[in-house]
Amino acid sequence: MKLHKESKGTIIVASIVFAVAAFLSVYFLREWSLLIIIPLLIIYGLVFWFFRVPHRDIQDHMENVIAPVDGKVVMIKEVEEDEFIKGKAIQISIFMSPLNVHICRYPVSGKVIYKKYHPGKYLVAWHEKSSTENERTTVAVESLTHHQVVFRQIAGYVARRIVFYCNEGDTAKAGHEFGFIKFGSRMDVFLPLDTEITCKIGDKTKGGIDVIAKMQA
Repeated sequence: MKLHKESKGTIIVASIVFAVAAFLSVYFLREWSLLIIIPLLIIYGLVFWFFRVPHRDIQDHMENVIAPVDGKVVMIKEVEEDEFIKGKAIQISIFMSPLNVHICRYPVSGKVIYKKYHPGKYLVAWHEKSSTENERTTVAVESLTHHQVVFRQIAGYVARRIVFYCNEGDTAKAGHEFGFIKFGSRMDVFLPLDTEITCKIGDKTKGGIDVIAKMQA
């Protein structure tokens, strides 16, 4: 199983904690040590599972808006996007549980025209205000259909580290990685009002594969 590059520090710490806890359990609890070791081993395995990098057959897209993450669609609504669009947009929010793959992918192809990191709070990721009050990043892409698409990584109550690798001027390719969030979080995508939405609340998404909307060419 291939692991994401962001896993290195976490796995080193997890390995040390597991080794020390297992040693102390065997030393002090002896025949009862498995009561501690087995749950710790399950948690240790989940850390590796969280950082997995699954193979995805990424296609080329022009009008399609691709799910940027694995998760569940929790919001589709018309909102005011005040940071970059500075006007009305359709917001699609996808919540990721700690068991989801947490690679963040470009939802559209085009050119990166804006990026910014915002420090903030750690409200639960499904809270509506988390989009504007939590620690987050904002990226905007001028799509191949000449639309401005904004998307946002949002930290949650558990997620405490967001990374994004893109820079202004970079070429964005729908479905390809641009960042990562550790341990439970959310992605918001802001689209033009005339966008055809092809997903619905409650849908499970597979990042880089599923089409969540289509824009007018």
